[in-house]
Amino acid sequence: MLQQLLRTKPIVGHHTDTGLKKCLSAFDLALLGIGCAIGTGIFVLTGIAAATQSGPAVVLSFVFAGIASAFAALSYAELAASIGGSGSAYGYSYVAFGEFIAWLMGWILLLEYGVGAAAVANGWAGYFINTLANFNIVLPEHLTKAPMMGGIINLPAFGIIWLLTILLVIGVKESARFNNIIVAIKLSTIAIFIALAIGNLNTDYWHPFMPFGWFDTLDTGKNIGVLAGASLVFFAYFGFDAVSTAAEESKNPQRDLPIGLLASLAFCTIVYIIVSGLLTGIVPYTELNTASPVAYALSKLGYTWSSTLVATGVLAGLITVLLVLLYGLTRILFSMSRDGLISPIFSKINPDRQTPTNIILMCGAVVSLVAGFIPLGELAETVNIGTLASFVMVCVGVIVLRIRHPELPRPFKNPWNPLIPVLGIFSCGALMTFLPAATWHRFLLWIAAGVVFYFIYSIHHSKLKTRK
Repeated sequence: MLQQLLRTKPIVGHHTDTGLKKCLSAFDLALLGIGCAIGTGIFVLTGIAAATQSGPAVVLSFVFAGIASAFAALSYAELAASIGGSGSAYGYSYVAFGEFIAWLMGWILLLEYGVGAAAVANGWAGYFINTLANFNIVLPEHLTKAPMMGGIINLPAFGIIWLLTILLVIGVKESARFNNIIVAIKLSTIAIFIALAIGNLNTDYWHPFMPFGWFDTLDTGKNIGVLAGASLVFFAYFGFDAVSTAAEESKNPQRDLPIGLLASLAFCTIVYIIVSGLLTGIVPYTELNTASPVAYALSKLGYTWSSTLVATGVLAGLITVLLVLLYGLTRILFSMSRDGLISPIFSKINPDRQTPTNIILMCGAVVSLVAGFIPLGELAETVNIGTLASFVMVCVGVIVLRIRHPELPRPFKNPWNPLIPVLGIFSCGALMTFLPAATWHRFLLWIAAGVVFYFIYSIHHSKLKTRK
């Protein structure tokens, strides 16, 4: 039994023809990462983290979260360039640790991408409904709420997922072009905010800079401080790793994947630091604990149209986040199906579109049903811990593969091994410890469900088993 759990997958590399269309450039990959990483975090999370956990030192929270993500991104870049595959951390774990750990990583990624996509769709629907209301267009309440909330269906959330699902079915290049256009729109709204804020900067609002210290725990059990804020704003970096799922559709994955991963992370970190610094410099941080802190801050400066600006940025931002999450989810499940760990029907490729149509439609159906009919509530917070866990395992994977496969060609290679992955393990692991106990409980329940599924189905249908 132990031998079955630890059986590893051979390294195939980037040269195998998988049937997927190789059409994405380094620029496309970088914009995929930016499209997924910049969403509500920049318009909502910056203000809330400043008001409740970090104060003006929220910029340091973003710096620490960005550094932790950078260590993980460097590890992802090495494995993506040397191992490849569309399975991301699942595929790397299969080579480094064996089938059981790989399955658990795949299961965790389903949480990160699947639940994350449903949660983002709900968030997008809320902004969409409010934006329509600003134009005196009111949707019937029973079409905007899940049954448990007194409605019939959250139709906007359900509908946006299906629109993006159809786009993914049409083709990955068309999806990338759409993503690039929407990313340009949301970056334009951010640029407008930066231009307005710079002209109204009041550095007095940055004092005291660190009102909650580095880390502390209130009597209520709530964690506060710069490091606690880092664990909260880490959600802003969620999804940049989706770039690695595009390995089999990249023109030159050995070169372009590291560029896409690192360029998107660096760009997003700089943008987050600038926006959070300016936001706390135009209004007191104590006033930013609102549903839309950027719109609130601009309205206080007299820009009455600010809510429209923010709504445009959020709607555009969340569409690209949702698109990339759905894309990453389909490619990870495609890899798992190809390995036999889920039904092989989902690894069929449409010969005309060169896309895995079956798994795209299945993901669209499941995620749209979850978003349309189930209120996720705090389950969405579990996405953070799943992301951090995958980052930790990728960092460990770099160390393991350097030992087990020193001969493996590595087009991108981290210097000073194992310093970078070790720092990634400790920094991401530390951020995990700052997450609430309830988040850990939900995460462990998810893992337990994955273990049950593996022993009921996956272990018996693995392609590695049938080869013996």
